[in-house]
Amino acid sequence: MEYQDAICTLNTLQTNASLLEQVRRERGHPHLQLQAMIGFLERAGLTVEELDHLNIIHVTGTKGKGSTCAFTEQLLRSYGFRTGFYSSPHLVQVRERIRINGQPIGKELFTKYFWQVYGRLDETKVAHGGTMPAYFRFLTILAFHVFLQEKVDLAVIEVGIGGAYDCTNIIRSPWVCGIASLGIDHTQILGDTIEKIAWQKGGIFKPGVPAFTVRQPEEAMTVLRDRAREIRCPLWVCPDLDAYQADCGPLRLGLAGQHQHANASLALQLSHSWLQRRCLPDDCVSSNSENTVGLQATAFTPSPLMVKGLADTEWPGRSQTLKHGTVTYFLDGAHTRRSMQACVNWFRETAAQHERKASGSVIRVLLFNATGDRDSAAMLKLLVPCQFDFAVFCPNITEAMSSCNADQQNFNVSVENMLTRCLDNEQSWRLHNHLGDNKGSQLLIEDSLSLVRENKGDTLVFPCILSALQWITQGRDSVLADSAKSVLPVKPSVMAKAAPLCEAAEIHVLITGSLHLVGGALKHLDSNSSK
Repeated sequence: MEYQDAICTLNTLQTNASLLEQVRRERGHPHLQLQAMIGFLERAGLTVEELDHLNIIHVTGTKGKGSTCAFTEQLLRSYGFRTGFYSSPHLVQVRERIRINGQPIGKELFTKYFWQVYGRLDETKVAHGGTMPAYFRFLTILAFHVFLQEKVDLAVIEVGIGGAYDCTNIIRSPWVCGIASLGIDHTQILGDTIEKIAWQKGGIFKPGVPAFTVRQPEEAMTVLRDRAREIRCPLWVCPDLDAYQADCGPLRLGLAGQHQHANASLALQLSHSWLQRRCLPDDCVSSNSENTVGLQATAFTPSPLMVKGLADTEWPGRSQTLKHGTVTYFLDGAHTRRSMQACVNWFRETAAQHERKASGSVIRVLLFNATGDRDSAAMLKLLVPCQFDFAVFCPNITEAMSSCNADQQNFNVSVENMLTRCLDNEQSWRLHNHLGDNKGSQLLIEDSLSLVRENKGDTLVFPCILSALQWITQGRDSVLADSAKSVLPVKPSVMAKAAPLCEAAEIHVLITGSLHLVGGALKHLDSNSSK
């Protein structure tokens, strides 16, 4: 079987939009979710006891957990350990979620292990009422299977959503746990207050297993301390990054943005704790140290390998800059208010540095989309001070006129709903910028395809990511001007609006609001991401 066959089969496990409401109703008994996950794991030929051999670092949080995991994985790989890294979501290809030594597993390896796990589950489904694990559950099981088969020295596991009832929480004995910055997100699942969310996140604590957290809002910190005492888990608060005294001077991070400093500090503590257990087991925290709750962790002197690991860390789609000639893309998958504020701070500082080097005028363009129950209006309001010349909106559809890559297919949301959300986002932007009400406009239809919304302001809505990028760049990015890429016809009146884009010395494009949007953009902008 080919890789695309595996991906298409995997996509059949996505939760259909019509079933999401049923899933939400069943959340009244969340402990059953973990029992079901253990059942699926065993049907796949694995046991929770086997997971103990993966020497796991388990990380949750609202924002920064992926970056923290990336730092942690790179730090320990710098020591020569064979690492496994499970994260979500993927940007371009689903293989990105399962990494060995920092690289997504190859297509052949993914295909081999996919059919091993899927086959076992499929063979046993009749005896279990025809049930199969949903998409994320399956990938979690697959990741565990891959890491065991590939004999990694450790596995860095990023929680999907929450913690207590997340399917990764079947892990019994991680070596260390971490909690990145907490905020409001996934409220339908986790609750609508920071206290409820903190309770869920603290659910990854295990008795006697050291845990570290970045500084949190006091309400969240109180809940985490209570959870740690209840579970009898030692919990430390990470120091500021500048408290670490490296022999080489200030630590340099491979990930841009002030907000990454807390993630790097958390990664240093997680890596240091893991190394202590691996190399100095007699000095490790013992199970009777559960009274160590909420104390400040020690800011040790990072080793040269740690210093190098922090500097070498890469994590695409987060505070990422790509320069293609006169067009510069700033990509950040921020999708909460707090992460969007961090994105704005990073963009304003970084874009200003690029503008100072520009040979002439610079046009700023926002490309935005948001999904789920995210507060789009609040995020867009935070983006207003960036002073964009154009705001462009599109759904997370990579291409409208060709067969979509199966890796990026999403059956949970209809196209109609996605386009409606884009129109709502455009309206919010216009209101924030006092551009007037544009609700009377209609989507232009040509050849049964919604192209671009005609209006008198500086906002546009496109049906896919490629058409949006092509309009923004006006043929000035050779990667997008590739003859192999289809070009959607656009009305002359809409093309006329693009005159400033053609005349400017440079175009700066911020792509944000959704990791799926960023991933779809990277598919077109970075050829290596699709190989």
